Amino acid sequence: MNICPKCGLPLQACVCEEIAKGEQRITVSSVKRRYGKIITVIEGLEDLDIKRIAKDLKGELACGGTVKNNAIELQGDHKKKIKPILVRMGFNEDSIIEN
Repeated sequence: MNICPKCGLPLQACVCEEIAKGEQRITVSSVKRRYGKIITVIEGLEDLDIKRIAKDLKGELACGGTVKNNAIELQGDHKKKIKPILVRMGFNEDSIIEN
């Protein structure tokens, strides 16, 4: 049986990620890059599996993207669509700020 190093519970009963989701201060912004391309940047995700979250967002929004410097960069302007998706993933609605 595998034990979580943070909370000491078995991995099947571990709640560390759910607690971390409630404590995040997430910032969503759009940035204009080269050749007029717009990307959506999601910052403030710490102590979570950022690559898995990025993969889920890319699949939900049908776009490309990457993880750089603890931030998720998605191709296209998805500022308005991100908040409901993150709330469905378990993040607190009040902790998501759109810039």
